[in-house]
Amino acid sequence: MSPTELKSVLQSGLLSFPLTDFDAQLKFAPKPYAERLEWLQPYGASALFAAGGTGEFFSLEPTEYSLVIQVALETCRGRTPIIAGAGGGTTLAIQYAQEAERLGAQGVLLLPHYLTEASQAGLVAHVEAVCKSVKIGVIVYNRGACKLTPQSLQQLAERCPNLIGFKDGLGDIEKFVAIRQTLGERFAYLGGLPTAELFAGAYKAMGCPVYSSAVFNFIPKTAMDFYRAHAAGDTATCDRLVREFFLPYVALRNKGEGYAVSIVKAGATLVGHGAGPVRPPLSDLLAPEVEELRQLIAKLGPQ
Repeated sequence: MSPTELKSVLQSGLLSFPLTDFDAQLKFAPKPYAERLEWLQPYGASALFAAGGTGEFFSLEPTEYSLVIQVALETCRGRTPIIAGAGGGTTLAIQYAQEAERLGAQGVLLLPHYLTEASQAGLVAHVEAVCKSVKIGVIVYNRGACKLTPQSLQQLAERCPNLIGFKDGLGDIEKFVAIRQTLGERFAYLGGLPTAELFAGAYKAMGCPVYSSAVFNFIPKTAMDFYRAHAAGDTATCDRLVREFFLPYVALRNKGEGYAVSIVKAGATLVGHGAGPVRPPLSDLLAPEVEELRQLIAKLGPQ
């Protein structure tokens, strides 16, 4: 798949980040992971981000990473494009991106680099180096320590033809509008705030109609129902689901640090598609919180 073709895919429908399955000893579990991807296939996500943020990329070591991407590609080949997460310092991010390309991934999501802050010149050099290390399409994730300005993105757009996507995880309206107005149709724009459904309407109004859904991992039917209503301008359905599910869900998610991933794993377990525990430094939901989530999911009906 060429970068241009991947850009079209990114703009065509709902995206999601599959959970990464771990066993009781916190080792990657390939068979349950493949079964998870098979379960999600019929619901129709336009692309999946393997080893992304919800997939706990930050906890994977390189050998595990390769296996996660390989299983995702073998399971979804010919059906759903796989975009592989890549991140860390520049040298390591290049290694991840090149490994994803070697295995046959259709694209790379460049996650934020490690702890330290960086200048705009440094961020541009980092993203450019990763883009130029591969031929497949790259999406940059503006979040955490990676806060690219419109001017920096303009430089990257001119230097890196395979940089085809911009995923926003900051929620800074002024900055996003400036980026969208500066870059126009050069990028595919993706909403990337946690529990993206809550912000979908606002992003659509700013020229970003597509987002990645974490709840697709455990309520795929509801996730698709919401996306279709969102795409069709059915605000009544979107508002109802926001009131009845997403607002109380976010309130529960906000009870613990790192729960944006933990609550998704808990939800997957509750619907019979458990992915095992989260890895430290994340922690699983407490028993009363799991019960609260159970009741919330039950109100949605069969998935």
